[in-house]
Amino acid sequence: MLKKDLEKIDSKLMFQTYDKWPEIAQDAYNAESELLQHNNIKEIIFVGMGGSGAINECFGSILSKTNFHVSIVKGYHLPKTISSDTLIVFTSVSGNTIETLSVMELACKTDCKIIGFSSGGKMEEFCAENNLEFRKIPMYNSPRASFVSYFYSMMKILEKYLPIKKEDILESIKLLKKIRDIISSDNLNEKNISLKLAQWINGIPMIYYPWGLQTAAIRFKNSLQENSKLHAMAEDILEASHNGIVSWEKSSNIIPILLEGEDDFIKTKERWHVIKNYFENNNIDYFEIFSEKGSIVSKLICLIYLLDYSSIYKAVLSEIDPTPVKSIEYIKKQIT
Repeated sequence: MLKKDLEKIDSKLMFQTYDKWPEIAQDAYNAESELLQHNNIKEIIFVGMGGSGAINECFGSILSKTNFHVSIVKGYHLPKTISSDTLIVFTSVSGNTIETLSVMELACKTDCKIIGFSSGGKMEEFCAENNLEFRKIPMYNSPRASFVSYFYSMMKILEKYLPIKKEDILESIKLLKKIRDIISSDNLNEKNISLKLAQWINGIPMIYYPWGLQTAAIRFKNSLQENSKLHAMAEDILEASHNGIVSWEKSSNIIPILLEGEDDFIKTKERWHVIKNYFENNNIDYFEIFSEKGSIVSKLICLIYLLDYSSIYKAVLSEIDPTPVKSIEYIKKQIT
């Protein structure tokens, strides 16, 4: 692959936005922001769809070991647990996501705390009309390419509720820069792991992951679907050991991709060993991707960066423009 191939096929030059992810992340975290300061919050609900929902999933992972009751909502309904101690975080990069706006209207009828994040649109208008907390964050190229802009801005604004140290966030940005040197469009060679993975994919990916990396696996599935226009699936490696593994007894065009954590639980590491032996004994080729060492922020954001870029490379290798999502636009026009 040559850089001119990216420039020719990627009509909106999405890859150039990804080349700038470390700087976008740095700018987002350093931007002047009014921090959220609600006290006595016991429950946090994140609401959002698509790329915005993936951002929320990251926060769900970060908060998974805290005392907060955390829910991720993708759809039209809120949990029945809402009270004055509930904070609901609405994310819609476009600001026009119909499901998210519908849930925001429902939330306004309760006594919960609300904050919205978008680049503008109907969400900004609704928050202004109803005197709701709102933070405007810029969109880069597309909602999915804007991931780091929102993730790092929201980490700063929600820092009161997150078990994250500033040094962990700075570490993650440093690692993004390190990975960029390997996977960017300026490094289109055999050392580019994102490109190597894209070249390897010749069927329908089945992405296996341990519990802590579910967010990265789901994001990769979504990116392959949106950018590469490719069917993809994802399964927890432990759960798959009780059902999904049986499907490998029959040959198909499914190909396994293993997302492994550098510090996975010892029993999970044992399971990876067993699964890989099974694949090797049955002549099933697989591809391994390992997380970076460090905080949960570093693990997730670096994996997402590497895997998102791979989905762009896969699109270009298949001579598919990663930006247009005609089917999504079709559905949006049919719903109200």
